Formats: sequence, structure tokens, C-alpha cells
Amino acid sequence: MTNIPSLRNIDLPSAWQPAEVEAEMYERWVAAGYFTADPGSAKPPYCIVIPPPNVTGSLHMGHALDHSLMDALTRRRRMMGDEALWLPGMDHAGIATQNVVERELAGEGLSRHDLGREAFVERVWRWKAESGGMILHQMRRLGDGVDWSRERFTMDSRLSAAVQTIFKRLYEDGLIYRAERIINWCPRCHTALSDIEVEHSEDEGELISIRYGDGADSIVVATTRAETMLGDTAVAVHPDDERYRHLIGTEVLLPLTGRVVPVVADEHVDPAFGTGAVKVTPAHDPNDFEIGQRHQLPAITIMDERGLITAHGPFQGLDRFEARPAVVAALREQGRIVAEKRPYLHSVGHCSRCDTVVEPRLSLQWFVRVAPLAKAAGDAVRDGRTTIYPAELAKRYFDWVDNMHDWCISRQLWWGHRIPIWYGPNDKVICVGPGEEPPQGEGWTQDSDVLDTWFSSALWPFSTLGWPERTSDLIRFYPNSVLVTGYDILFFWVVRMMMFGLYAMDGVQPFHHVYLHGLIRDASGKKMSKSRNNVINPLDWLDRYGADATRFTLTRGANPGSDMALAEEWAAGSRNFCNKLWNASRFALMNGATTERPLPDRAELTDADRWILDRADAVVSEVDELFERYQFGKVCDALYHFTWSEFCDWYLELAKVQIAEDGQRAEHTRAVLGHVLDVLLRLLHPVIPFVTEVLWTSLTGKESVVLADWPTATGAEADTAAARRIDAVQRLVTELRRFRSDQLVKPGQRVPARLSGMDAAGLSALAQAVTTLARLEAPNGSFTASASLEIAVPDGTIAVEVDLSGTVDVEAERKRLTKDLAVAEKELAQTGAKLDNPKFTDRAPADVVAKIKARREQAAGDIQRIRARLAALEGA
Repeated sequence: MTNIPSLRNIDLPSAWQPAEVEAEMYERWVAAGYFTADPGSAKPPYCIVIPPPNVTGSLHMGHALDHSLMDALTRRRRMMGDEALWLPGMDHAGIATQNVVERELAGEGLSRHDLGREAFVERVWRWKAESGGMILHQMRRLGDGVDWSRERFTMDSRLSAAVQTIFKRLYEDGLIYRAERIINWCPRCHTALSDIEVEHSEDEGELISIRYGDGADSIVVATTRAETMLGDTAVAVHPDDERYRHLIGTEVLLPLTGRVVPVVADEHVDPAFGTGAVKVTPAHDPNDFEIGQRHQLPAITIMDERGLITAHGPFQGLDRFEARPAVVAALREQGRIVAEKRPYLHSVGHCSRCDTVVEPRLSLQWFVRVAPLAKAAGDAVRDGRTTIYPAELAKRYFDWVDNMHDWCISRQLWWGHRIPIWYGPNDKVICVGPGEEPPQGEGWTQDSDVLDTWFSSALWPFSTLGWPERTSDLIRFYPNSVLVTGYDILFFWVVRMMMFGLYAMDGVQPFHHVYLHGLIRDASGKKMSKSRNNVINPLDWLDRYGADATRFTLTRGANPGSDMALAEEWAAGSRNFCNKLWNASRFALMNGATTERPLPDRAELTDADRWILDRADAVVSEVDELFERYQFGKVCDALYHFTWSEFCDWYLELAKVQIAEDGQRAEHTRAVLGHVLDVLLRLLHPVIPFVTEVLWTSLTGKESVVLADWPTATGAEADTAAARRIDAVQRLVTELRRFRSDQLVKPGQRVPARLSGMDAAGLSALAQAVTTLARLEAPNGSFTASASLEIAVPDGTIAVEVDLSGTVDVEAERKRLTKDLAVAEKELAQTGAKLDNPKFTDRAPADVVAKIKARREQAAGDIQRIRARLAALEGA
């Protein structure tokens, strides 16, 4: 590790300017090797592998949230003395990447078929080298403390070997097979899709009721896809439905086809839905396929991979959407249409890459037999080897693993891990592993499909560490310490990693902990989408507010399993927090705060010094406990409150008074101020690394806060008496400030006052602090009390007499209050309008509604207070 000296600097710029610091500082960290893990270290291992972003991707708020949380965890563990590895990499993103390159080719008037498979794959690699991986550069802007020396890509040679290895093992264990099943099919991409690659939306369509058969033995079914009736091979009813009991086992005429189909009894049918009878099209509907399997029905494919009708007759060659109205018209002509409902809103699946309506289709594909793998994945959580945070999401995990269907892993693409199966003469089939020679000779061909992208990413926790080789990284860093990801991919990725990790690593789970956060939504709780125009680009926040403010905003909003509402004003608030920390540190440095001297004996310290040391100890313990439970939002709230409300608002003000006295007391205060600031900056570093690096190195003169020890409590017994006296000072000063405000005294103006009862309340040593903080001054010979008040404190009551003569500019104050009244009235009207709107109160998250209610109450209180002040001025 390179030694980079950094001298103590008390001459900080007047303002924190992140854009001038972040890029250079990050590269300095990387060059120094701070984030490079050593597998030979004797330190306890701590490992997180990054959920690999798509090579085509750009940083979005979901990435920024994930990365802020993972970086906070690994930076803290590194400071705690662990050998922390945060491993980066990218996913080859089969469909997305192939689509990008195909669009490029289309712009040149070419298709991938014009190039051929080998040349096309070479073209994709070239695109990856020239244009892919933009997100890796954006990760640097966010401050990701990843080990770049271990960067991985799912199509790297070593990871590809891992894919081949596990495929062959699964195949030889009978856990991979080839069969005809219903899959999601994209007629535009010409490939099977995983469920996560299908996006559902409520689309307007039609619901057509059709009569099959004639007379008393006819039966009515309803469908949103009339063209699929050409492939019907049965009508199903519930076995207990009395309406149709007499038809079970009979046959009815299927219109337009000349075929007859049986009426079968199946418990899948809901007798209360529609007519209680359903058409069964085994080749074009997943539920119908299952019915067909149970009743040995034929599966008739009536549509090709392009979505064109293949059934013989007048509809052959029509696109599915052209065939739909044509079939309805033909049925209408025969008098078979019983009812037509338009528009009919229903859920329709779309390809996430091209938005084409997905077609359920019977297809010959490769599958993983998941039953034993899923059971192992469930057992690992049930017996505590892996713990899910929050615990309530474990039920959702079990719902998935206990009810999994076999996983379709083949994709009809060219970019990806090609399935290592070879077909030869006489129906021979050979699976080829890494390093093995494929069969030679005439008649041997390799399967043309590639593996689902999720197949290779399911190996990520161990393939990135060198598996199947038993590398030092694998020995040292597997199992991973924690997986940080969104609950929305619990099934699609987390479950698959658990299955493959346990299988490949002989029953050892891939993660000790799985932390699942929620989705990021807009300020009203709505899902972010381009169509709603409510997407927030994290790169814009990085430009405007800096990395620290962006990270703090996201981390502060992260609660286990809960969605996060996000608004730009919160980023601005986080920037203000960084500025507050900067200004407080700058004040401390300019006033001699130091870490160069040990803390004085507690008996020599003031109440304020002992109080802030105790509070720092308490916050260290609280933050530790919250980090261990992945309560990131509460970590940030605790640090925000301590920094702003206690350290800045109170201790710094009290320290000013003590430093102004000079002498030994001032020196003690400088030592305490330096110690607490040191602790605070180290506590904040995992979340806001850039500003804390500048401030901590300026305070201590040491190399980097990245290398600093994580704070521990001093172990001193808390001084509860000192805390009570400081609480009394806070109450006293707060009430005096409120009184001044109510009496329209200018903030900077000192007011003559006489305080009684300070000795009895044990506050005599803090009298000067109260006088300074409340901007009071000693009464002179002409003092005449014009107002008085009594303020209750923990150990007594303080009587205060003040002379307010000549303190208020009545006309100027009237103008200011009139302006403030207009602002408050506008706020009351706006918040009231929102809360009176059911569309807002019914749809917005409860916390957002609560905030609007709080704003309305605040506005109402402000109006009452301002009007009272204006009334008081009338007699002035």
C-alpha cells in the first residue's frame, strides 16, 4: 500500500466544493491500494460481491442506493479491522446487449444473419470494448470503494469455464433436461424470456364470449385472445359445477375448425368467474398446458416464432393481431358471438427490451429441475445458515422456493454462454465441459441456444472468487458476508444464487446475510417511470449536490424491506448537512481543536465537555447496533441528530464560551472538541466519505480516514448529573430565545436581564453560557423590568426579568410579519387542498400524507402566532 502523507490543515476553504475534490481524491484512494483485499491477511474476512449491472447500463437510482449501502458496510468493516473485499463486475446482459448491437447493424442496413454468428459475436465484443461499461466510470463518481483489481465480467474466460462446469455437473446429475414446455416468447427478439424480462401493464383489449357446440349441449367460453381458439383441444369446467355436470365427458363442436373437443373436469377452473367454463389451448397458455398435461390433451401450435398464424385455413399467414379481428368477424358471421366487451382492461405481458406483447408458446427448451435445489435453498434459511433482513421477507422467500417451477434456461440468442451440448449421428447427445474437446466428425453440431443471463449471474458469489478452482480468494471470502439487493429480485436472482451456491459448494450457503431494501419511488410514492416523467437521474444529483449528499439522501431513506419516497429537496437538505459539518469543523480547527493531546481527566472537565463525550459514546454504541441490523436510515438519523442538534447547535456554542475564557479550561475544551469531532467524522465516513476525508485529515494530520480505526466508546460511566444540567441549560436558553422571538426582539440584539434561582438549580457554573447563548447582558443602573417569566428546569425554576425598552422597530417588524403571514396562508391553502383530495390521500404512502398533515398544522400554528404578534404591535 502506497504511503501518501497528508499534513494537518486548519486553513480550510470557506465552503465545501465537492466538484473540486471528489475525482482526484477517489483516484488517490485507488492508487494507494486502500480497496485492494489481501487473501493472505490474518484479519477476519468480510466480502460483498456487487450485483453485476448490465454492460449496457447507466447508473440509476436503484444502483446508487445499492452501492451507497454496500460501500457504507465495507468501509466500516475495513475500519473495524476486517479484510474487506467489495468485488465489482458486470453482467453480459444477453438480450439487452444483442439488441443494442443489432440496432447498430440496422443503421448500417445489415442484420446479424448477414454477418453470421461468429462475426456477430466478435462485433458485440468490439462494442463492449468501445462503448460498454459506462456504469463502471459512474461508480467512481459515487465513490465506490471496490477492489478494481478483481473486476469481473460474466463472459470472461474464467467465469465462462465456471458456467460450463456447473452445466455439466447439473446435466450429469439429471438436474438439466430438454423438453417442450410453455415459455414466455418475444416475437420480435425471437427468444424465450425469463419472468423478470416480462413487464406487465393494464392494457385495453376485448373480451369475447363464444358459443361452442349447438343447442342444449352448447357451452359458452370467454377469451381476450380469440385467435388462439384455433388451437383449442378442450373445454374445462369445475367437477362440482352442477351447470355442466351433464356435459363432462361429452364433445362439442369447435367453430371454424370442423373439429370436436372434449369437455373435461378440472379443479383449476373457477366456477364463479365468467361462465365457469374455459377454453383450453395447451400450446399457448401456461395454465392450459397444465390442464392438458393432466388430461393427456394434444397441444396444437397455431403460431410461429414471429407471431404469424400457421393453422391451415383462411387465417394462415396473418399476424396474430390481424388474425384476432378476422377470427371474431368469422365467428360473428356464424352466429357464435354471444357477447363482446370493449374496451376490456386486463394485464398484458410485454418484452422489457422492445415492449412487444409477449406470447405464451409451447417450445422445445432446456430446463433446470429445481425441486432438490430449491429445497436446499429453503433449508439454508430455515436452519439459520442464511438470515434474511428484514425477517418478514423470509415468508416471501419461502413462498418462492417452496413452489418453484422448473427453470427455463435456454435463450434463442447469439450473445451469451452457448449451451455446451453437441448432437451427433443416431441421436447421440454429449455435454462438453471446460477444457474438453468437442466431438469431431461429420454430423456433429452444437446446440444453437445460449443460456439465460440469470444462469451465469447465479454463480456470481463464487465464480468471481475463482470457482471451480479452489483459489485463495474462494477459500478466504466464501461464503460472502452479505448480499445487498432489492426485494424485487428476491426470486429472480437471490433464490437462484442460493440454489447454485449450495449445490456447487457442497452445501455451504453463498451468504451469511441477505439484506433486502425496497424500491425507490417519487415524492408522492409513485413508481418512477419515463412515461410519468418522474425519473430522477443520480448523475444530475452528483453534479448539483455532490456524491456525499447523494449517498446520504439514499442511505437515510433506506429501511429494510420498505420502499423509499424520494424528492430533490432531500438531496438539497443533505448538501446543507455536509455544509453544516464543514462549517462546524472549520470553526473547531480555527479555534484550536486537536487530537494531539489525550483527553484530560473527566474530573477536570466542564459539564458541557462531559455531556458531549457521553453523548458521543452513546452514539457510537447506537450506530454499531443499528449497522449490525442493517438499519441504515436509523444510522443516518442518529448521526444527523447528533451532528446538527447536539454537536453543532449546542456543544459548539458552549465550547465558544469556554474557549473564550482562555487558560486550562479552554485547552481542555479544545481537546474534547478535537476528540468528539474525530469520532464524529469517523462515524460518518462510511456514508459521506469525501467531505469526511478532507476534514479528518485536516484535523489529525494523518494519511486517510479510510485507514482509520472505527470508533469505540471510551468506557467511562455516563455523568447523568452533568446531562441534567445541560438539559436545564438547553430548556432555559430555548425558552428565552422563544420569548425574545415572541417579543419581536432582533436576533442579534442583547437584552438586559436578571436571572434568579440559578444556584438552587445547580446552574451557577453555567450562568455565563446561558447569558451568552440567550444574548442577554447584565442589568445596569437604569434597568427596569418590563417583562418576566418563569422557566421550569429539572432541578428547579428560574425566574427571569428583562428590560425590553427600545428593542423593537415596529414598522419594519409589521412589514416582515405581514409577508410571513402571506407565506403561511399560502402553505395552509396548498396543504389543505392536497389533503382534501381523495386521489392524493388514498394513493400516497402514509408517511407522505403524515408529512403534509404536519405541514398544514405548522402553517395553521404560524398563522395564529403571526396574527397575535401583529395584534400586539397595534398598541406599540
